[in-house]
Amino acid sequence: MTTTAADSAPASGTAPTETAPAPTDENIWLEDIYGEEQLAWVREQNARTEDLLEDAEYARLEGGILEVLDSTDKIAMVSKHGEWYYNFWKDQQNPKGLWRRTSWDSYRSDAPEWEVLLDVDALAAADGVEWVFHGANLLRPEPGQPYRRAMVALSPDGGDANRYREFDVEARAFVDPAAGGFDLPTAKGNVSWLDPDTLLVASTAGDLPRTASSYARTAVRVHRGTALGDAPRIFEIPEDHMMAIVAHDSTPGFERTFAVDWIDFFNRRTFVLEDGDWVPVDVPTDVNTGVHREWLLFRPQRDWTVNGTTHAAGSLLAADFQAYLAGDRELTVLFAPDAHTSLQSWSWTRSFLLLNLLKDVSSEIRVLDPAEAWSPSPLDACPPLHDVNAFAVDDEDDAEGGSGDDFWLVATGFTTPSTLTRGTLSRSSADGAAGVVSSHAVVKASPSFFNDGDYEVQQHFAVSADGTKVPYFQVAARGLVLDGQNPTQLSGYGGFEVSRTPAYSGTIGRAWLERRTAAVQGDGAAEGHSRGGVYVVANIRGGGEYGPSWHRAALQENRHRAYEDFAAVARDLISRGVTSRERLGCVGGSNGGLLVGNMLTRYPELFGAVSCGVPLLDMRRYTKLSAGHSWIAEYGDPDLPEHWEFMKTFSPYHQLKDGVDYPETFIWTATSDDRVGPVQARKMAARMLAMGIPNIWFHEALEGGHAGASDNRQAAALQGRSQHFLWKALAEGTA
Repeated sequence: MTTTAADSAPASGTAPTETAPAPTDENIWLEDIYGEEQLAWVREQNARTEDLLEDAEYARLEGGILEVLDSTDKIAMVSKHGEWYYNFWKDQQNPKGLWRRTSWDSYRSDAPEWEVLLDVDALAAADGVEWVFHGANLLRPEPGQPYRRAMVALSPDGGDANRYREFDVEARAFVDPAAGGFDLPTAKGNVSWLDPDTLLVASTAGDLPRTASSYARTAVRVHRGTALGDAPRIFEIPEDHMMAIVAHDSTPGFERTFAVDWIDFFNRRTFVLEDGDWVPVDVPTDVNTGVHREWLLFRPQRDWTVNGTTHAAGSLLAADFQAYLAGDRELTVLFAPDAHTSLQSWSWTRSFLLLNLLKDVSSEIRVLDPAEAWSPSPLDACPPLHDVNAFAVDDEDDAEGGSGDDFWLVATGFTTPSTLTRGTLSRSSADGAAGVVSSHAVVKASPSFFNDGDYEVQQHFAVSADGTKVPYFQVAARGLVLDGQNPTQLSGYGGFEVSRTPAYSGTIGRAWLERRTAAVQGDGAAEGHSRGGVYVVANIRGGGEYGPSWHRAALQENRHRAYEDFAAVARDLISRGVTSRERLGCVGGSNGGLLVGNMLTRYPELFGAVSCGVPLLDMRRYTKLSAGHSWIAEYGDPDLPEHWEFMKTFSPYHQLKDGVDYPETFIWTATSDDRVGPVQARKMAARMLAMGIPNIWFHEALEGGHAGASDNRQAAALQGRSQHFLWKALAEGTA
């Protein structure tokens, strides 16, 4: 059975009839990622940057960050399968990590006893491969039996391509392929158990085709003992779509197999296998769907009209799954957004639905009861200016002391170390009115890594160029002096409907808030004056803080709105006296790297320093590099002349000009990043250096994937360089 997912939606990557002319690119030679000459250039730049940054203060800073990352007191987050609670853990003794498990009684104690299932450091040493653990997919056992088999994902370099190997958690060993164990070659894709002897696999391995975005184009059904290349193909998508995904839902009584044709980041078609055929779930491609037992949920990215009723983008709607497939279009509204409130995620317990909301970027949680006409009840667990998320522990839990209506609650804030709470939901009737009540208690709490009581969190709103109010968080010492002399780090993202919410960071606390300098020079700052840094997070358009409309407001030809928002926050910080151009820096990674790259080229007068990580910067060629083709829906297609007209205005690589007073700039990336890739960072740095722009620094980690780091040591070095660069540039003026 092979099915092509054809649909009427326009493919974002359709080949243009006319191609926009390519600008001159003198650095295209740097696109050979592993070329000998290219890596020699990288090493030369690395040495130059390390000479600047890796001084005694950097060593102290890196050590402090590594102490935070390696802390054995931080919360070991777990996922429950059967009677066991599973965790993946990294520390100083185990830099690549341990996959382990424990019982509930042990976990809630002060010193849990962990059973180590897989020591990734030992595996890497034995195999001679720098393995990075990317998770495990456990096979649902027969009723009454323990979980035993898992497919473990291991990346050889921290990139997105994984090798999947079958693992026996009871024997604590991989299942030998010679004895029929599954062992799938390294590739991009996904794996799902169909039954104990069959996998559903979407993969780019071997001769299996890939999309223009470098992801899996086909899915196959792999029986035990069958090679991947010999497995029958069961699902296929067009080459210019983003990726194919297959998955089996093994919920007892609701077993279903799904396939997804992910057209682009915001459009997809979902199919369910019925009587040997793929049956589409009939919704517009920009309506996200979710299935849980008998329920089908919908979250439209744009306004959606059904049976004469228009549902706003960002709503959550419900229908009976089988009835909807049969043509019934009766929908129940579970959540409707307003100007201040958006839905971020949801999670099912056995009897209830948990909604995680943001109201002006502060968390709210509602509990819905489908047995009582979806009546909502608030979960009173969300202090202002905090990020709190609720999700089910195990919606099928029947173990003694457990409940399928148990939930986890993870709470954090900029100056509030994270806590993990476990609670139980139940129905209650008071004064004749039905409702949901919860009982909960803190299970774990993270330690404090800096004197968080010395700092306060404020929320402010800047006004963007078109009059839109843009929220931002400011974390600073109590009694902050508004004299324009505070070293300030402004962070943002603004893309892909990703929300930036309050979160505790021991790294930011130690490396920025508590940093002191012996002397801060400038008007109003006397010799010998000492002050720490100010940390700011901007909630600009392109993100998801106010739902899909906030995201869509900065797509493609409207991308400039995200950058205008960020610049508005920068101006507000300066006008309020928090900082000044000389003391203000910005930092961002990936799409955030494109953001700060645009601050560098569009608003150089606002910033004294820019830290630009794993970035997109060359928007003319980004679709031809690594996974760039998959982001056309976000940015546009530069091969189309009408798209390149607006895209070139936010392509930092093409916006560099002579005679501009650019901020001090640090561009950092990773060789093994197979998502954005190191190429755009290399070329930007090379062009700036060739133009004679002063104070340009470049560093490329030779391992680490898109995160730039695959273990705590690498992460501490990466974060340490960025933080140290910003501090030297903004507080000391010596970068």
